[in-house]
Amino acid sequence: MNTGVQNLSLEHWLAGARASAQQPPAQPRQPLVVNGQVVGSVADGFLEKISRLRLMDKHFKLSNEEHMGVPAWHVHVSHTASADATTQALNTLAADLRDTGLCGPWRDEQLAVTNPQGEVVATVERGAVRVLGIATRAVHLVGLAPDGRMWVQKRSMTKPNNPGLWDTLMGGMVSAADSLPQALARETWEEAGLRVEALQGLRHGGHVDFSRPSREGGGAGYMCERIDWFCAQVPGDVEPINQDGEVERFELLPLHTVREQVAQGQFTLEAGLVIAGFLGL
Repeated sequence: MNTGVQNLSLEHWLAGARASAQQPPAQPRQPLVVNGQVVGSVADGFLEKISRLRLMDKHFKLSNEEHMGVPAWHVHVSHTASADATTQALNTLAADLRDTGLCGPWRDEQLAVTNPQGEVVATVERGAVRVLGIATRAVHLVGLAPDGRMWVQKRSMTKPNNPGLWDTLMGGMVSAADSLPQALARETWEEAGLRVEALQGLRHGGHVDFSRPSREGGGAGYMCERIDWFCAQVPGDVEPINQDGEVERFELLPLHTVREQVAQGQFTLEAGLVIAGFLGL
């Protein structure tokens, strides 16, 4: 395939991909408010489906009442409660959603919960962030060989999301315990067995924003995510080796092959948009 056809094909994919990454909710949503601060959103009627007994047992309250003139779901936590009570309340809500079958895959991993100013006010189980419309952060690494070819990974068939699709050298969530550089280092080791200190020319390349409906919670979820991506050169005498069982294999591909496969939909949407950013598209 000549370069002109490659670019046309990838640009055609890119137009659809960018539209797919920025979509309104599939159904009306109401703000999720904790202690007077909006931290997410939930589909209309969604929280009516769960039992509130566990929340009441923990001395938390879930109610539907106005916030700033619009209906909203409120998680009430006593102002005299301990500093981690907001986290406990949100995780209790997450457990209720899991027990009702309205949660994403449970990961036993805490992600940060932020207010509109970006300040962290609590943490919550990763499996609940989509159904609660809580904003998340992720990190990707574009890895190149000295000859300019790109390292890519094929996702394990046991992955809960996008099994078997191609991905960047590394892609993972920023957990509540991590800063962005810490997440980059941890995920690079876990997924590729590489130490960031050994990479050459490591730099922050940009970011990709997602706001789109999610299938989690029976289609009631909403994904709000910022993906920061980095790029670096992997030394020629080093090969990535997966450490956590989430990667089937790695391959080293010429950029024209990567372009073709992205345009054919063989990569995840997230990875495709990151790669497009790396290519300057």
